[in-house]
Amino acid sequence: MSEKKEFEFVWQDREIRFDTVIRNLSARSGERVIDSINSVEDTKGNNGDRGSLMVSNLRLVWVSHKASRTNLSIGFNTIVSISIRKAKSKLRGATRALYLMTKYNGSRFEFIFTSLVQNSPRLFTTVQAVLRAYETSKLYRDLKLRVSIVRDGTLVLLPRESIYSQIRGVWNLSSDQGNLGTFFITNIRVVWHASLAQNFNVSIPYQQIKDARVRSSKFGPALVIETSPYSGGYILGFRIDPRDKLETVVKEVNSLHAVFAATPIFGVDFQSEPSPKPLHEITHHHHDDDVDILPDTHDAVAAYYAEPGKQTDRALSYDAHLGLAVESLPPSTTSTLDTLWTIAV
Repeated sequence: MSEKKEFEFVWQDREIRFDTVIRNLSARSGERVIDSINSVEDTKGNNGDRGSLMVSNLRLVWVSHKASRTNLSIGFNTIVSISIRKAKSKLRGATRALYLMTKYNGSRFEFIFTSLVQNSPRLFTTVQAVLRAYETSKLYRDLKLRVSIVRDGTLVLLPRESIYSQIRGVWNLSSDQGNLGTFFITNIRVVWHASLAQNFNVSIPYQQIKDARVRSSKFGPALVIETSPYSGGYILGFRIDPRDKLETVVKEVNSLHAVFAATPIFGVDFQSEPSPKPLHEITHHHHDDDVDILPDTHDAVAAYYAEPGKQTDRALSYDAHLGLAVESLPPSTTSTLDTLWTIAV
């Protein structure tokens, strides 16, 4: 019998690697390159060095144009904050740059990237948007305890998630007496929640599962799930009766885990906006309208104030109240300019 192939842990979004070997810069299974930005300077560590920046659904990769061995791989999970501030670039001078504050292995690192393409916002907009998509989809990738994932006894599904099995009467062995609840198996994770308290739950994505097997416990044979070091290296136990049902559940979890390992779903859905069309495609040529234009015989606004039966203009006189020379009022009117002006206002 062939040995079970060990799952390759996803380190790309969890680590920062400096000057790593080129094969580590290639996209792994499930990693999708969203954008590749040429002419980007690593202003913090290699000021004056032009390179390219690759933005994937898991990380940022910067590679120097001079020597590919000078490179960076920055996992999105290590980024603490992102901002746009002024920086001094040897290639651009004083300019706006992208600042990343990160934390990895107990140390903090700052990265500054400057776009060398004038008036191009792609460096800022793309990185910020993809990072936002990453941060709002952590249930795909992180082990979570006591989160709002169950509503009225039903698992709230993630986009592209499907439930394969729902098993009731499963004991969570995390406490001395155990807790009875329901177990869900999907194409992305396994979830358990207590029957009496839905907020007492655990969500374990396949990305963080190191191993799933049957093992003896003080409660008898149980499904034991060991998680990766990136999620704390937990060992979680679940008792499922009878034994043949337990074996079936373990086999199903391992089968879906293998499928996920081959084609991972990381949950970072991002669609780049289409490139703007060339100017000649959106330029509209002027065409003369096929209409007859009549001579302008009177002012359009004045037409609303025209007096019926008026044939000639009256004499002009200076009005001190208005400070203007105006046409005198008809002899038959009883109003004055003061009263007309007050009415108009």
